[in-house]
Amino acid sequence: MTKWIILFSILYLGLLVYISLRSKKKVKSPADYIFAGSNIGSALGFMTFAATLFSTFTLMGMPDFFRINGVGAWIFLAVSDGALVFLIVWFGFHLRKKVSEKEFSGISSLLQSSFGNKIAGYVYFAGVFIFLIPYVAIQIRGVSIFLHATFPAFLPVWGWALAIVVIMLIYSEIGGLKAIMYADSFQGLILLTVIWIIAMNCLRWFDGFENMFAAVEKANAALLSVPGPEGLFNVQFLVASLLVIMLIPVTQPQLTTRIVVMKNLKETHKMAIGVGIFANLIIFPTVILGYYGAVRYPTESTADFIAKVLLFDQPGIVAALAIIGLVAAALSTSDSQIFALGTEFRSLISGPDRKVMLRTRLAIIFFGIAALVFSILSSDELVMLARVSFAGTALLAPMIFTAVFSGKRSGPMIPVATFACLVIFISSLLGWIPDQLFHIRMDLLLLLFLGVFSLLVNLFSRNETNEK
Repeated sequence: MTKWIILFSILYLGLLVYISLRSKKKVKSPADYIFAGSNIGSALGFMTFAATLFSTFTLMGMPDFFRINGVGAWIFLAVSDGALVFLIVWFGFHLRKKVSEKEFSGISSLLQSSFGNKIAGYVYFAGVFIFLIPYVAIQIRGVSIFLHATFPAFLPVWGWALAIVVIMLIYSEIGGLKAIMYADSFQGLILLTVIWIIAMNCLRWFDGFENMFAAVEKANAALLSVPGPEGLFNVQFLVASLLVIMLIPVTQPQLTTRIVVMKNLKETHKMAIGVGIFANLIIFPTVILGYYGAVRYPTESTADFIAKVLLFDQPGIVAALAIIGLVAAALSTSDSQIFALGTEFRSLISGPDRKVMLRTRLAIIFFGIAALVFSILSSDELVMLARVSFAGTALLAPMIFTAVFSGKRSGPMIPVATFACLVIFISSLLGWIPDQLFHIRMDLLLLLFLGVFSLLVNLFSRNETNEK
């Protein structure tokens, strides 16, 4: 396997260097650097969107999630991602219409303009920072613990994490968003190819789908139904998960930016369809990997299970490609989110272009370091940490919907309520307050409250305007 790893690593790093330098030549202005010229076609658009959306937990977290919790994970992931595609089409139309009225510099700036105060922008930035930094960190940690388990004598976990962050920051700083998009597209293809090759090898071990399900039923029949062996997939979990996942394109800046920079609405719709197809193509093989683990490695730790299914049970060339695929998956999400945080930071500051861009680049480095530190301290529960990140950013959705769909400045009430709900949700995660109220999950309850509250505030604002 070693010779294949060396070969693939050289090719992969060489490609990243080429992409960075080629993209740098096309950067003629700060807008080119931050928004890739706002002229992205559907092919590049859906590949970069999909690669950003599906990351390390696709290859590491999702198979383990199926292994432990069973078929309900399909409802949790595939059905929710189908709804997400609808949101891209519907919300994308209205967001592009909104930003066409004035120059787009970031969601934070759009919120400040729409609400007529700075509170909304700062609340949004604080929310995405608090929940995206841990999400980036779990991508980095996921691949780092895997690489450490594979090569325990080479580097410690933090050493692998540092190497990943350095690579990510170098090509992001050199080529800007266009370099990230090209790199994401290539990384997405690697991930899709790797996961299907490994899934087919696992299915061959079962000798077909029918035998696979029979073996799983014999090993643990609860894996074939909901709520699953752990009782995780109850109605509230599935409903709450559906809402928070479908709201990702609304609340996470790395994805809203990709909607805005598409060439036109037609290309945006094509991009959405491509994302839906990619989602199903990449989620389905993780079922096979998960059930393979449920039968062969039901009691192994996450790290040991992933190491065996991706490396030790595969031919050397496939195992080497899996390692490159994992690194690529970590980079394709981490670079986009760190860069998006830099974009949002830029939209909150003003001054000469040169000074603003310098501060933005420094902020991107700072966010990368923050993600590195958190990756060293975070746990190994990749999928659940990812879901917490989605749930946290989902609380920003009512405020964003108000900014996009309402033509009135409703004042600071919605941003203040959103901030209060973020504090409550974080408190429930830390165990300071209960994570349920009236037998309803806290994240679902807060999201419903903010939705109703925002609607009432907007209705009141309209009535007040009409009376005047």
